Amino acid sequence: MTQREAMQFDVVIVGAGPAGLSASIRLKQLAPELSICVLDKGSEPGAHILSGAVIDPRALAELIPDFAESGAPLHTRASTDRFVFLTRQRAIGLPVPPPMQNHGNFIVSLGDVTRWLATQAEAAGVEIYAGFAAAELLIEDGQVVGVATGDMGLGRDGAPGANHQPGIELRAPYTLFAEGCRGSLSKQVMRRFDLCRDSQPQTHGLGIKELWEVPADRHQPGLVLHSLGWPLDAATYGGGFLYHFGNNLISIGLVVGLDYRNPFLSPFAEMQRFKHHPSIGAHLAGGRRIAYGARALIEGGLQSLPRLTFPGGALVGDAAGFLNAPRIKGTHAAMKSGMLAAEAVADAFAAGRPAEPLGYSERFRASWLHEELHRARNIRPGFAKFGLYGGLAHAAIDHYLLRGRAPWTLGHHPDHESLIPAAGAPPIAYPRPDGVLSFDLNSSVFLSNTNHAEDQPAHLRLRDPALWQSVNQALYASPESRYCPAGVYESIAEPDGEHRLQINAQNCVHCKTCDIKDPRQNIDWTTPEGGGGPNYPGGM
Repeated sequence: MTQREAMQFDVVIVGAGPAGLSASIRLKQLAPELSICVLDKGSEPGAHILSGAVIDPRALAELIPDFAESGAPLHTRASTDRFVFLTRQRAIGLPVPPPMQNHGNFIVSLGDVTRWLATQAEAAGVEIYAGFAAAELLIEDGQVVGVATGDMGLGRDGAPGANHQPGIELRAPYTLFAEGCRGSLSKQVMRRFDLCRDSQPQTHGLGIKELWEVPADRHQPGLVLHSLGWPLDAATYGGGFLYHFGNNLISIGLVVGLDYRNPFLSPFAEMQRFKHHPSIGAHLAGGRRIAYGARALIEGGLQSLPRLTFPGGALVGDAAGFLNAPRIKGTHAAMKSGMLAAEAVADAFAAGRPAEPLGYSERFRASWLHEELHRARNIRPGFAKFGLYGGLAHAAIDHYLLRGRAPWTLGHHPDHESLIPAAGAPPIAYPRPDGVLSFDLNSSVFLSNTNHAEDQPAHLRLRDPALWQSVNQALYASPESRYCPAGVYESIAEPDGEHRLQINAQNCVHCKTCDIKDPRQNIDWTTPEGGGGPNYPGGM
């Protein structure tokens, strides 16, 4: 076996998103002498983050008080909120719930914000290695001691090819995992140290997002629109969003709760239908679609957070589950969690480097982030328990009457257990895309600039290949062929009437939905070669 090079740091951070970069910057503010390395599997920081998000600048203002003067790309203030209930033809205006009001927030290219945070981190002395996927946990004597990057230049069979380069070990007393939702190493850490033993099951949504450029006379900078209802039925949690920002840009998308029941549902196709609603399509008339992406969102809230620390490190951002689903915001929470973890790690170094930075959990419980998530904790599970209309009534009672202080906390059910057998589910007939407002999967994936080295080991793996035929195909009519927003999974009919699963791993946009929704948890999403996956350009 080829000997791997090893590099030693004080802190290794996996993931150069808002959480990981905020942690690195805060650490350098508190302990400039510490050596800090940030790894990211994207070709550059922000490469896997599609433009168009509304962010609360509270955490950013705490981290970098002069962020505006320092050139942070927060250019479009949220100025108008709209909240509508959609029927097939109508848009019924509703009062905007306080958690969804965006006074003081900004509509941004989150990819550009991430790139800017990376420049701030590097200016502080942080080393950032983009294009290197953290693929392996390093554990010694029951403690995480770092990570190893994946080998480059492996053939499809896993054997070293002509351009093989072994991975590198990055070792540190503390490793922070900021991989985002359903991170592959974070998942292993949770299992290894049983971090979820006292938590509710996690629940997720799948967000399908497009970026459009529209004529100037249709652009309303600062408009934030959210919707409930059509095209989803009353039993399916989710909703649409539409944000006007930047230079004649609109970010539009649909989030579908991954606890949906009907195996014939396609979140991608629902998103294409959504754009045909008269009140939504009017925003896009005369425009052109310029980018496409998809990402699983972590929605379980406070009761689904795992234990945050373990011997040798901590979980931050969406790797842990810091997203406020009722607010439809996670960037400020991810950043704050990274900052809290950094403060705990700085304390740990000052205290002689104990195995676990336990102060992180204490700091979180004393923070505004804990208070915010505690107030919101019953909203998302209320929709799962009571459906759309009952969920709305419950949310109104919880917010306006109980003010988030209900003496109970509702629980969740695992997303992968929610599907009903195809024999008992109504098929869904989706209209053909028109090429003007709605599009097919292949042309959509093309706009994500997704690329993976052709001859590399498949990063999407079936733990038991036999389960696909007996469970996924026979019981659920191959739901992965519909819930995947990139056409990775295809159920191919053979001449003898049997079906086989074809996995087009090169299409993967790294949304992680398959890892979450598979009914037997048989699909394991692992990291491909560093730099692979979508590549969303900056400047949009």
